[in-house]
Amino acid sequence: MTHAPASGTVDVPGAVEIHHGDNLAVARALPDAAFTLIYLDPPFNTGRLQGKAIESADRGGVRGEVKTGFRGTSYARLRGDLRRYDDRFDDYWEFLEPRLREAWRLLAADGTLYVHLDYREAHYAKVLLDALFGRECFLNELIWAYDYGAKSRRRWPTKHDTILVYVKDPRGYWFDSDAVDREPYMAPGLVTPEKAARGKLPTDVWWHTIVPTSGREKTGYPTQKPEGILRRIVQASSRPGDRVLDLFAGSGTTGAVCSALGRDAVLVDDNPEAIAVMRRRMPHAHIVAPGRGRPCRDQPVP
Repeated sequence: MTHAPASGTVDVPGAVEIHHGDNLAVARALPDAAFTLIYLDPPFNTGRLQGKAIESADRGGVRGEVKTGFRGTSYARLRGDLRRYDDRFDDYWEFLEPRLREAWRLLAADGTLYVHLDYREAHYAKVLLDALFGRECFLNELIWAYDYGAKSRRRWPTKHDTILVYVKDPRGYWFDSDAVDREPYMAPGLVTPEKAARGKLPTDVWWHTIVPTSGREKTGYPTQKPEGILRRIVQASSRPGDRVLDLFAGSGTTGAVCSALGRDAVLVDDNPEAIAVMRRRMPHAHIVAPGRGRPCRDQPVP
């Protein structure tokens, strides 16, 4: 088992490849089982997704026909039930499902898929992801809790995201708890000095602030995720030299963390603003232009 140096970075940064284009088209062009870790942070379902172009999960298929998960089980009834209950989620799932299917195809035999969601769709998605991938492949529900920003006075303030974790093979996935940065004990006096000095392994509830409004990490991208969250994921579910995929790359936090930890990252986004942010953040990255399939490093960095 290979670990990064104690400093948390490696001498040779991991390669980063940024694809500027539609993530579904890019995913379909990538080879099977190519990634040990896939992190998906799709746009949250706020009910405003109906205006987006929706592509059916069945390429050229008919909406409403029987669909099966990767274990051969049908989940058409679940789809129908959710469609009747919340058509906004159904539109969202029509957008997300083909990308999830491609992600599963791209996942290595020992690979792990992390799907980052918020309270609006996490519970619906969990049921359908179980049906799609197989409930036995569900590993964890991670809660990212934060206490920042405005708080509602008419209900309990919503201050967490949900990350659902699935593994390709429940009997043979990669998970290295020893490589994960530890956190301090809340009551260090109740454990031995050795344990207190080492810290404890994080649980499935992660207290971590959002990206601060100023500082080294801030890029200005509106949905930027903190490096600390991605760092835990990358440390636990990949090894130095492994390939990591992010189909909704945004500000490029996944790539920045992977590069620092010696993993190779493939990032995809169709937003020119996101591409510009990632180029500034990772000047060593190769940028692949839409439809060209080749690096275009000769373009000036904005």
